[in-house]
Amino acid sequence: MATATYPGSAGNTALTEAATFVPEIWSDEIIASYQKNLKMAPLVKRIAMNGKKGDVIHIPKPTRGDANAKAADTAVTIIANTESELQVTINRHFEYSRLIEDIVEVQALSSLRQFYTEDAGYSLAVQVDNDLHAAGTGFGDGGAVVFSPAATDYQHTGCFFNDNGTTTQYTDDTLVAGDEFTDAFFRDMIQKLDDNNVPMEGRNLIVPPATRKAIMGIDRYVSSDFVSGGTVNSGLIGNLYGVDVYVSANCRTIEAAADNTASSVDTRAALLFHTEAVVMAEQMAVRSQTQYKQEYLSTLYTADTLYGVQVYRPEAGFVLAVPSA
Repeated sequence: MATATYPGSAGNTALTEAATFVPEIWSDEIIASYQKNLKMAPLVKRIAMNGKKGDVIHIPKPTRGDANAKAADTAVTIIANTESELQVTINRHFEYSRLIEDIVEVQALSSLRQFYTEDAGYSLAVQVDNDLHAAGTGFGDGGAVVFSPAATDYQHTGCFFNDNGTTTQYTDDTLVAGDEFTDAFFRDMIQKLDDNNVPMEGRNLIVPPATRKAIMGIDRYVSSDFVSGGTVNSGLIGNLYGVDVYVSANCRTIEAAADNTASSVDTRAALLFHTEAVVMAEQMAVRSQTQYKQEYLSTLYTADTLYGVQVYRPEAGFVLAVPSA
């Protein structure tokens, strides 16, 4: 992708760059494209902060209480937990900008608007999904690293892989091409959710394309009892053991093949999680703005969004380290 820093004419969309398009851009088209391309965001806990001030959200996180036996002629037992909270920092601000010259507006066709709105919505949606995928670093006892996580950030009690038939906690330089997704591995991971008392409803599995290929090769999953025969909806490919299964090319690369001394394939992060495992606080939904820049005889167009991502229930999600092929 070619980029340039404003101010400066190097990034202008002139007649040469957009000879067959038009610069008019509609906000509703961008929002529609953004919503269409989101995969992870509809599956996590969402908090709308539109129009509210502040850069940190404090979410109450009470501890579950236990029932107590009532003895005759005695007072009830008072539960006196000191409740905790989760802080979500609103620090993810991303933009998509174009500087469009007047000559393009005069001579170009209407498909420019359609291309730019689709491209703006797609670009912002991919960024949001990337951050939500990276929240898997915070499952188990890991510390969430949303910005550029490394392989070591996935070495925690919330990340496992199929080690030649044995479900094993992930460490770098261990996964090989044959350690792919299997039915036994998936059932082991579902049990881990069950052991953590995670609700049955609202569970999701989001996998990279190579893992979808492995799933399609499991004979019992071909049955309609396991995989629904419905149409694909935002990446939804079926339901396995009560878990909705989605495919996304945005699944993070945990460790590149070049860095893995044990394998010649990338290690990708599939996510098995409950809706409340991750929270996304959106302080400013996707907006679009234009400003005429007379010094360039051009219109500056920008779409942007502001949000924060945090792990809400670390015990309600797991990373499944899988090979990329």
